[in-house]
Amino acid sequence: MRPGKAPAPPPGGRDWARYGGDAENHYSPLDQINRGNVARLGLAWSLDLDDGPNAMSAPLAVDGIVYFTTGYSVVHAVDARTGQRLWRFDPQAPERAGRKMRAAWGSRGIAFARGLIFTGTIDGRLIAVDAKTGAQAWSVQTLSREDESYITGPPWIAGDKVVIGFGGGDFGPVRGYVTAYDISTGKQAWRFYTVPGDPKKGPDGAASDDVMAMAAKTWTGEWWKWGGGGTAWHAMAYDPKRELIFIGTGNGAPWNRKVRSPGGGDNLFLCAIIALDARTGKYRWHYQVNPGESWDYNAAMDIELATLEIDGRPRDVVMQAPKNGFFYVLDRDTGKLISAEKFAPANWATRIDKATGRPVETPFARFPGGKPVVIYPSPVGAHAAEAMAYSPRTRLVYTPAYDQARVYVDAPDLAAWRFKPGQVINNAVGVPPPSMTLPPGKSALLAWDPARQREVWRLPQVGQRTGGATATGGDLVFQSQADGMFKAFDARSGKVLWSTDIQNGAQAQPITYLVDGRQYVTVMASWRAQGPSGRVPEYDYYSTRRRVLTFALDGKRRLPPAAPVTPIADDPAFKVDPALADRGKPLFAAHCAICHGPATMSGGAAPDLKRGGAPLAYDSLVAVLRDGMLVPRGMPRFEELAPTDIAALQHYIRQQARLALVAKGSPAAATRMAQDARRLHADQ
Repeated sequence: MRPGKAPAPPPGGRDWARYGGDAENHYSPLDQINRGNVARLGLAWSLDLDDGPNAMSAPLAVDGIVYFTTGYSVVHAVDARTGQRLWRFDPQAPERAGRKMRAAWGSRGIAFARGLIFTGTIDGRLIAVDAKTGAQAWSVQTLSREDESYITGPPWIAGDKVVIGFGGGDFGPVRGYVTAYDISTGKQAWRFYTVPGDPKKGPDGAASDDVMAMAAKTWTGEWWKWGGGGTAWHAMAYDPKRELIFIGTGNGAPWNRKVRSPGGGDNLFLCAIIALDARTGKYRWHYQVNPGESWDYNAAMDIELATLEIDGRPRDVVMQAPKNGFFYVLDRDTGKLISAEKFAPANWATRIDKATGRPVETPFARFPGGKPVVIYPSPVGAHAAEAMAYSPRTRLVYTPAYDQARVYVDAPDLAAWRFKPGQVINNAVGVPPPSMTLPPGKSALLAWDPARQREVWRLPQVGQRTGGATATGGDLVFQSQADGMFKAFDARSGKVLWSTDIQNGAQAQPITYLVDGRQYVTVMASWRAQGPSGRVPEYDYYSTRRRVLTFALDGKRRLPPAAPVTPIADDPAFKVDPALADRGKPLFAAHCAICHGPATMSGGAAPDLKRGGAPLAYDSLVAVLRDGMLVPRGMPRFEELAPTDIAALQHYIRQQARLALVAKGSPAAATRMAQDARRLHADQ
């Protein structure tokens, strides 16, 4: 063992000390809870959370303590046996984040090593916290304070280093990179850029300098003015035997290659898996899943490490099911493609050519001629950030899989397109014309045989998104769904063996661990997907509880009854101006929908602004939007909004409330809608 190298986690799956578990495949060998007794599983304890809307963090469990984040990277430690709070660390990220808050939404996970908990923050810090006391050990500013970059993904432990990436390429000129820091001191060890910079500025003095010249040959135009993107916003995996860290990179900035790289090119290292020497950050190999990316089909999904029997012999492999709908198996030493097959509907390519490793694109894949095209998958992806799991017992991968389409088309006046601060990129995805009808999105839990590249079973689930999966040595797969049902499936057949209503969806994968000889299962209940979840009634930000819940055999606790949904509010004295509401519609789509849902249809992660808890009066909206009254709760400021913009948003939201009441059969709301329309007609 190299001096200073971090010790391996305890054997036997006692702890869950990494985001992906001991072997980076979301699997635990624990089998105390198994197919024969899982029906006895019951609630051991639960803890209500109130640190803002997001609790999507995948928890960790080490030495009888459960760690997790809520809100904007607020770290908690609780006793794994009882749920008793031990400490809480608040980095006060919203107060420091400024405009970065407009894009991000909390933390998906944390890391543990050498008695420290590591978390990244929306304002771009990587922080180490003492796992026993909750005191800050060190903090580094790893991102620029001036651009749109932010951290939501978990840090990753790689030997004696902690590695962090970031997101933000969808919101402004951002150039991707990952950085490694010494675990004990926070001193920077190396940095690897994922896309080339301005060639006039020369080398960056980074570990990636020797490959950036090669990458630059795959770009055209003045891409550096756009940043390029390629952010490593989520997935990594570490192989201690090879001392390699595998990085998954995101889409281009902006999305459409016709803008950022008008002369074409593969645009390395967008949408790629990159293998780096964890000690030095030096490049070993890469595999690009989407050369010349234009669809937001990034490769930032889970990277699973496994040993598969292929052609009669064991092969150490890297596996990924990225957004583009193909399941990839790569050689871990070389990055060479072993196989790739479709696991979900994907019409942008017919197949992956095994000889070249490149996709065979369909003629309409790049929406030529400025005409809208229906393309599968959507930017959500055939698989998103919700974790998949691999069981070495069943030799199957369990993937939250999606069936969704979008209309892709060049943005109007594409040559003049520019970033608009605080708004998500929209120069490739369009609004369907009347002639195009998109089917509703679907979700499923898919069991996939990666060695044979075939489906074993698929279970349709509620809604367009579902939760992350965890497999165990008890031949179980644990997963929560959008409808709030937490389930245990038979890993071999997909049969539901146990389920319970946790009253909220859970997108982060559950974890399982051992304390005092007893196996526990912990899950974070906090639905975060944009738009309706599919649950009836829909989740309500004001009344739906966000919780951490822990289960064990013969647990006896019970959750209190779910609180009623806050009613839609409509002030009879308020007169909606339909013209102002029309002005408010695109403002809402550009600034608000990313959290509050399309057309105000929130899924519970942020307030449904039609409901009674939301600010209704104009002065209240000014206090929130312009003055930042709710910044500590995660609501960003929009200081550039003019008074007429805020009024337009107010009228649009109140109009949507009335429309919702009309849909529920309210005669009073229908009367007020008719009066609003008559006033508009009279004014004209």
